[in-house]
Amino acid sequence: MTGVEPAVAEGKSPTRPYWWTFAVVVLLQLVGAVAGLAPLLAVVELGRVLLSAGPVDHDHVRLVVIAGAAGLFARLVLTAASSGIGHVLDDRVQLSFRRRLAARLGRVPIGWFSRRRTGELAKVVGEDISAVHPFIAHAPGELVAAFAVPLVSLVYLFGIDWRLTLITLIPVVLAVALVPLMMTPARLREQREFDAGMGRIASSVVEFVQGIAVVKAFGGTGRAHREFRVAADDFVGTFNRWARGMSGPAAAMQLALSPPFVLLVVLSGGALLIGGGGLAPADLLPFLLLGLGLTAPVAALGHGFDDMRAARRAVGRIREVLDVRPLPRPANPVTPQGHRVELRDVRFGYEADHEVLRGIDLVLEPGTVTAVVGPSGSGKSTLVQLLPRFFDPTGGSVTIGGVDLRELDSRDLYRTVSFVFQSTSLLRATVAENIALAVPEADFADVVRAARLADIHDRVLALPHGYDTVLGEQARLSGGEAQRISLARALLADTPVLVLDEATAFADPRTEQAVRRALAAVKGDRTVLVIAHRLETISDADTVVVLEEGSVVERGSPAELLAHDGKFAAFWESHRSAVAEEIERRGDAAR
Repeated sequence: MTGVEPAVAEGKSPTRPYWWTFAVVVLLQLVGAVAGLAPLLAVVELGRVLLSAGPVDHDHVRLVVIAGAAGLFARLVLTAASSGIGHVLDDRVQLSFRRRLAARLGRVPIGWFSRRRTGELAKVVGEDISAVHPFIAHAPGELVAAFAVPLVSLVYLFGIDWRLTLITLIPVVLAVALVPLMMTPARLREQREFDAGMGRIASSVVEFVQGIAVVKAFGGTGRAHREFRVAADDFVGTFNRWARGMSGPAAAMQLALSPPFVLLVVLSGGALLIGGGGLAPADLLPFLLLGLGLTAPVAALGHGFDDMRAARRAVGRIREVLDVRPLPRPANPVTPQGHRVELRDVRFGYEADHEVLRGIDLVLEPGTVTAVVGPSGSGKSTLVQLLPRFFDPTGGSVTIGGVDLRELDSRDLYRTVSFVFQSTSLLRATVAENIALAVPEADFADVVRAARLADIHDRVLALPHGYDTVLGEQARLSGGEAQRISLARALLADTPVLVLDEATAFADPRTEQAVRRALAAVKGDRTVLVIAHRLETISDADTVVVLEEGSVVERGSPAELLAHDGKFAAFWESHRSAVAEEIERRGDAAR
């Protein structure tokens, strides 16, 4: 039985262990913000004392000044403490997110990465985690303060004159009334389109930079630029729609909360009340000072809610990655007996309503080479990706040594299966380290032996520092050379099952010859499954399997299938014709 792991293995939210610290941050910010009113109230009280008739009470004035200074000092200390603790908390939460993402990405099906755009995933791991910063370090405390400061101010102002207090609230009411216009379904949809557009631009930039060498080599610069321009133009259109929808309400809100408008409202209302004898002139002062203080928190609320919405969207995208189901781990791993590979009624689909593989039955005997051919989209790459368990089949089973891959411990699996794929990835490390990636403890002699077998040894010796050359810094390899390094890596791993997925699809003839020699040299008792772009690569295969629309339509030795004059024979003839035409074209160009 396999132990099926829940979507989020780590369980609780990464922020849960820090709730008490989070509460301390908010409390310090709240007390500091309220203490910050003390200087304003001290100025108000001094104004009323100094403007009132009769002698000045110097002791009272001294007490007011001390209270104001103490409040200012308390605000500085408490807000600094809140900010410091908040930033430390933010670092810990971001670290927790990054660790959980790293752990999850290390356990999701490897094939999941092939169906995700690099830029969008990079945005989740980078920008989206950084977007959590305002939510943890700034927004909550500031939002609480933004509610508390106006509330305390209003209580004080109502005690002086309730009528002028209501007049002072007019700008705030106007600003709050504009908020729904910025939260309509159309505005929210435009915000989602904005985020998606940013992700597309990031992906197009990453893909363009990663493929710039190929783009230039094959004259596709204009097309690559067009793809980036299309993504940028789409984003500009999205941004313009969002800006047009938001500009009106945003401008009106800024006007309503602006100091000149607030002063105009307070002075107009105060003048009317003073002229009617309903308000003492000295009592207008607190409204002029604290009235401006009522609007600033409202503006902070707007920015704080924007930050929180952005953080919520970012956390949503992070959560989508964390919710990706990892491959189930076996509760009681079983060790395979031998390396006979068998696929029984294997079915697989990337989407539930569309199967890529339909009932594949296939046996790969030790000591044999099985080649899979078929037109593009027939399911060849999907089939071979099941052997190293990049995906689990949605139906049927894949077994090695009589054990279902889902019952194998991952370490046993990768000690049993090695692979060379069309897309080759080399680390920014020495050549020797790249070859010995799967066997770090390998002797240097074994590394050289694998490189010779993959026909890359002479090229390595020509590099600036031989096997100690750091790839990507001190030297760069061609696509065929990189594939031969990858082949040497797989040969050094010396696993009993070897998978080659179109390892010569874009390679030079030398790499194709290296693959053919390697297949002949390592065959022995090894089980080999190969997909070849060039049919000559698998001319010596023991069995050829022809796939079409996810099903096996032919199988047999190359000679048998050629004699049968079916699908494989047609592929072979088409390939020979294409090769002949290419040779003739090159000859004409040379003349």
